[in-house]
Amino acid sequence: MKKLFQITEEGRAELEAELAELKSRRGAIAEKIAEARDYGDLSENAEYDAAREDQGLVESRIAEIEDVLLNAEIIKAGKTSKVGLGSKVELKSGAKTFNYHIVGPVEADPLEGKISNESPIGVALLNKSVGDTATITTPKGEIDYEIVKIG
Repeated sequence: MKKLFQITEEGRAELEAELAELKSRRGAIAEKIAEARDYGDLSENAEYDAAREDQGLVESRIAEIEDVLLNAEIIKAGKTSKVGLGSKVELKSGAKTFNYHIVGPVEADPLEGKISNESPIGVALLNKSVGDTATITTPKGEIDYEIVKIG
């Protein structure tokens, strides 16, 4: 049974752009391999080894992205009163405000405010409403976040 990947429309667009960029690099990598072959003995050819390694990484990522896109379920985020997959949430803890977008694990990027629905924060926020408090256990202890807004 194939795994189903839950991604947003924005995430799908980002993956498609990355896929196009990776596919465009194939020609340049093939040229590097051909050029490195011309140097002679491949057993001690660092340029050849580096080009083949680069090719392997690119092809691996292309296959991974194609698998995700082929088995993607697009998250439809609509106006809702509860936090769910695709929700944009504004949280408050003390005087600090945090904004998160709840996404599937494939799209998660905490530095951009995209958190997985499977992460501790994501799990604590799911099915909460505006005004609810979510308690999240961190290495520094428990932190309470009040849900200010769901978008």
